[in-house]
Amino acid sequence: MFLLSRKNEETMDWARSWKDTLFLLLEDVPYYLRELTASISIDGTSATTLIVNSTTGEPLWKPFLYNESCSDALPTVKSIAPENHTVCSGSSTLCKLISWWNQEDSDKKSAILLHQADWLLWLLHGKLGVSDYNNALKVGYDPELDAYPSWLLSQPYSQLLPSVKAPGTSIGHIKEDIGSQYGFPKDCLVCTGTTDSIAAFLAARATQPGKAVTSLGSTLAIKLLSTTRIEDARFGVYSHRLDDKWLVGGASNTGGAILRQIFTDEQLVALSEKINPVEASPLDYYPLQTVGERFPVADPKMAPRLQPRPESDVEFLHGIFESIARIEAKGYSLLKELGATQVEEVFTAGGGAKNEKWTKIRERVLGLPVSCATQTEAAYGAALLALKGAQQNK
Repeated sequence: MFLLSRKNEETMDWARSWKDTLFLLLEDVPYYLRELTASISIDGTSATTLIVNSTTGEPLWKPFLYNESCSDALPTVKSIAPENHTVCSGSSTLCKLISWWNQEDSDKKSAILLHQADWLLWLLHGKLGVSDYNNALKVGYDPELDAYPSWLLSQPYSQLLPSVKAPGTSIGHIKEDIGSQYGFPKDCLVCTGTTDSIAAFLAARATQPGKAVTSLGSTLAIKLLSTTRIEDARFGVYSHRLDDKWLVGGASNTGGAILRQIFTDEQLVALSEKINPVEASPLDYYPLQTVGERFPVADPKMAPRLQPRPESDVEFLHGIFESIARIEAKGYSLLKELGATQVEEVFTAGGGAKNEKWTKIRERVLGLPVSCATQTEAAYGAALLALKGAQQNK
């Protein structure tokens, strides 16, 4: 049984649905490939946070989703963290941890914090309390020091923090019962994961500073390979470590989710065909599903703007595409202003990468070459991490 005590929330049991989906995916792997699988890794949504029982791994609370703001904890975070640190945002993992910690009925003595990818990987390897330095960034882990900072370790809730390894590090072999049930070899390794946008970057194989990947999934996330580390919570900008370089960027709440809220997949295809991407749309929108934005400005009170709506759905879609492209351009411009390596080329991952008209609009707005990455799925990047773990373990 999951212990779900959170009130006034949607009835969806997210953790159970993720668990069920994981094992359905294992079943979908052709049996002959399962026998050949050397290692497994998983990418998950950054700052999607679970508080689980430190013995059983069962969730003590409904997961805090990536875009959920815990602004009640923000004053506490700002009082302990360096100014404009990545955690100084209501949607940070640390804000979510503190918000939970302050609940009267929270079970503080037998709890541990995990991220979405951490928890799903635990279901496979069985060693509770392991994370990676990409997922741990928004709880306050310092990837430059490769340690939790002293200002965080001095807090009483630091006892909930997981141990941290580099992404793609072997944790252990797949649990014997899971391996036997699904047909994976006993020596199949389970490796630390990463966030979904970093996995998408790895999939694109953008290996030189100045190369960037925009992930157009349900949200818009940009990652630029830079020689300089940039952090500024005022704008939702942060840097992930990638070996000896930095992936700088941020994630906006705009993206494909708002498109699917308005149009069906069939409509998106049909309407896109009628758009002239060379012409700029005069419509100025800020497409969001709900109130709140994370990047290129962190404003939990920002309201969606999708008015005026023209009579033509083609013009309306054109305006949304153009407006999301402007948000993307503002993001890359901001990174340059803050001192990151100048962006030279953008690869696109995620579902939005398939829309050629949108790509041409973005190329015009960004003033940069934009192309679809050879591999556009974050899962491919997670597979590369698994390969890395297997090679390091030889």
